[in-house]
Amino acid sequence: MAERHALRLYSIPPHRAFADALAIGLLRRFGSDPIAMARGLVLVPNNRAKRAITDAFVRASGTGLLLPRLVAIGDPELDEASGALFDPVDGAEQVPPAVDPLQRRLILARLVSEERARTGEPIDAGEAVRLAGDLARTLDQLLVEEMPPSRLGEIEIAQELSEHWQRSLALFEVILDRWPRELKRLGRIDLAERRTRLIDRTAQAWTASPPAGFVCAAGITTSAPAIARMLRSIAAMPQGMVVLPGLAIDMSDAEWDSLGPHPVDPVTGRRRRGHETHPQFALKVLIERMGVSRGEFDPWRVASELDAPPARSKAIASALTPAEFTAGWTALPAAERRLSGVRSLEAATPAEEAQAIAIALRETLGTSGKTAALVTPDRMLARRVAAHCARWGIAIDDSAGQPLSESLPGTLLLAIADAGAQAFAPVPLLTLLKHPLVRMGDGRGTWLDGVRLLDRALRGPRPAAGLDGIDAYLADQSGRDGGIRRAAQHRWKEMRDLLASIEATFARSLRLTELIGCVREAATTLTGDASWARSEGRAAAELLAGIEERAGEAPAQVDPASIGPMLRTLMDEIAVRPPQGGHPRLAIYGLLEARLQTADLMILGGLNEGVWPGLPAPDPWLAPRIRSELGLPGLERRIGLSAHDLAGALGAREVLLTRARRDASAPTIASRFWLRLEALASGLDRAEALGDWAHAIDDPGSYAPAARPAPEPPSELRPKRISVTQVDRLKADPYAFYAQRVLGLAALDAIDADPSAAWRGTAVHGVLQIWAQEDGCDPTKLRPRAEAMLADARTHPLIRALWRPRLIAAIDWIAEELADRVAEGRAVLGAERAGAIEIAGVTLSGTFDRIDSLADGGLAIIDYKTGKAPSPAAVSAGYSMQLGLLGLIAERGGFEGIAGTARAFEYWSLAKYQDRFGHVTTPVDPAGARGKMLPEAFVPRAAEVFAEAAGDWLTGTAPFTAKLHPEYAPYAEYDQLMRRDEWYGRER
Repeated sequence: MAERHALRLYSIPPHRAFADALAIGLLRRFGSDPIAMARGLVLVPNNRAKRAITDAFVRASGTGLLLPRLVAIGDPELDEASGALFDPVDGAEQVPPAVDPLQRRLILARLVSEERARTGEPIDAGEAVRLAGDLARTLDQLLVEEMPPSRLGEIEIAQELSEHWQRSLALFEVILDRWPRELKRLGRIDLAERRTRLIDRTAQAWTASPPAGFVCAAGITTSAPAIARMLRSIAAMPQGMVVLPGLAIDMSDAEWDSLGPHPVDPVTGRRRRGHETHPQFALKVLIERMGVSRGEFDPWRVASELDAPPARSKAIASALTPAEFTAGWTALPAAERRLSGVRSLEAATPAEEAQAIAIALRETLGTSGKTAALVTPDRMLARRVAAHCARWGIAIDDSAGQPLSESLPGTLLLAIADAGAQAFAPVPLLTLLKHPLVRMGDGRGTWLDGVRLLDRALRGPRPAAGLDGIDAYLADQSGRDGGIRRAAQHRWKEMRDLLASIEATFARSLRLTELIGCVREAATTLTGDASWARSEGRAAAELLAGIEERAGEAPAQVDPASIGPMLRTLMDEIAVRPPQGGHPRLAIYGLLEARLQTADLMILGGLNEGVWPGLPAPDPWLAPRIRSELGLPGLERRIGLSAHDLAGALGAREVLLTRARRDASAPTIASRFWLRLEALASGLDRAEALGDWAHAIDDPGSYAPAARPAPEPPSELRPKRISVTQVDRLKADPYAFYAQRVLGLAALDAIDADPSAAWRGTAVHGVLQIWAQEDGCDPTKLRPRAEAMLADARTHPLIRALWRPRLIAAIDWIAEELADRVAEGRAVLGAERAGAIEIAGVTLSGTFDRIDSLADGGLAIIDYKTGKAPSPAAVSAGYSMQLGLLGLIAERGGFEGIAGTARAFEYWSLAKYQDRFGHVTTPVDPAGARGKMLPEAFVPRAAEVFAEAAGDWLTGTAPFTAKLHPEYAPYAEYDQLMRRDEWYGRER
């Protein structure tokens, strides 16, 4: 007991600014002797905590100061980061070096790939690298918890698991058996094991011979056994001390005991889980492993100017109490429920939330010396806030950084890999060519002009694969896009030359070294040195160099398609942090970086369930039951850690809590922490002014919705030529006709678009046109023409895979139907022929699909349809007059070589009808049945309708009113141009 009383154990409550309280306290103890202070050693959890405590010493000293040495225990390279601290003492065993993390990842990926192939479940290299990352994390947890892998074989519940978990466990055991042999081959050990050995060796050396100066372990909450042993040895030193953040010294014994971890039940043989989601759980595990109790901790009785009222700590503890003890909230004294200084803001959207936070940060700068920090695990929210502040010229460093995969060099490497793997399909190709790093400098504008031409040329369904496929696609300059393809073809050669090496490598190689080398060389070719500049470029270069150097440890063969996923997985785990240089009084922190930080105003953003706390990351290797039996941390332990982070941040003098009521896709659920704070305080104070300012900053003051457009160009600017297919658009939506014909605007097809109905119609008409021109509409030769079109490399795969059976059935029906009509006395006069006539002061043009000569000498006007034919109601209303107008052109001699009276009008539809594909419909009926028009009245009616429309809009002065008859204007290409949503429904 005497030894226990000699332990120096302290806790700083949440309402105190940890770093400042620690610095002031150490200066009071050791500051009278500058040399004694300089000989001291302060162990902290991470490098961000080092900076915070350094700043706190500067604030506390007020003058020059010899700082103690600060060492981050969480630094991966522990011995290198701490100088001589972890050097071996005389006679001590040398700790072997650690295996390189990337090398370990690739080796584990190879082992996973080999074992999955052996069991008949092969996976690609990208998935193997992803699984290897989860495997490495689980292995590290075993090592940190000092759990021998042999314990897996002693677990008796394996047969109770589902088949999936049994397979995962078996594979995990096999890899754990092979992994030590790999380490022995390399002469290395795991980094986690090396850290444990270094820490234990140092703790033993300090126990035998304590350092001459003081040693303070501050803010370390990791519950690893090795850390606990070191903290115990530090606390027992004559000049040692352990200072924990926010240990619940005043929590009742009943609450403390309920947290767990609980012993194994002697009856069931199972261990009951504790409250791992509680912020005190990890601290309880730590002090139990230290072999001390709460009663041995004393408060760190030092205050600072950044502290909140003491009642704040009471309120935080009450809000985060275990669920079974919350029934007594209503009986708590007001002091233990009060959250004065804590405000909340519920925004409608994440964008509004970011705007309000940015305003709060800017407002802080209006008070001299005041500081503010945003703490959030939501990196998108952090980036939005930084962007909003940038509009005011305020730069803020996001200390959590961004994944390398989201940086410019990272996205470039992924674009190269995707383009090569997808054989330069239009979307990845254009993504690569438009990348901001490609052709940076003076030639960037010219380069982008060429890429934009290519973009326009590649609109529509995907061309054939590879660079040769694009060559052939651009060389085909027929049709309305021929001019665009011709212009793009001249610029394509330069781009093609830069991409040829990527295609060659990705087409032939399965070696990781060659594929990664190709990506690296392509990046240099496309961007010069821009890819490797700045911190993110250097990180990308180091990653590629590391993969190339250790490619021999990776899976033997790598599918080129897996290079992109592999790089993304690895780059997602590399955080690129900006160089220091942001505003000195503002900061943005992730949860890890925020530990031990403080500011006058702490803004806790993104307090939604699934964000803060985040969803527990699953372990694909060990079932939760297995983890529990092994004594590994539960998957929900991170929730408890995020709760502790929240408790620490709530200790600032001013706190602003924010959340958005919905995200990009759905309504959100408020964080459990938010709900607890609201329930405890019976409602938090609302930061309503911030919400109002966020609305007001982008408020235009008044809204003036656009009126329904109805342009009236002079007669000389109105088109005097129109095709039969444009007449319906002119009558139903004159503005759309105006935009298309007067303004010359045409909607662009999507890039790599799925074949639309219009595209399928064009393909079918192309087959029928060639059949008519080269085969004379011979029914026996139609199917071979369709088969040739389907076999063409330019035909979209979706057409070949899904539409082929329908198309062939419909094509066979056309051949059969035509043969029957010829047998009845019909004869094909022509197909796919253009013509025009002058009528009502306008040239009316059109191209018929087919015109037949009837047995009585009349003409049959035929239109092929891949969809439904127009309804009789539309014809009666004066729409869908295309067949009548074609008949009008034919009767007036507009089609060379064709003369006569149009008496039959037929739609040959290829759509399914009853139990077969293909049927004939007509808009006319000799008896006028079913509301149809008489055949002899159809052409005159079409002429009348056209003359009226031409007189109004083409030769007259009628305004081109938008959506004049919307029921007959289903197309929407120009809806945005006419600002339809602003007036539709208000004006009719």
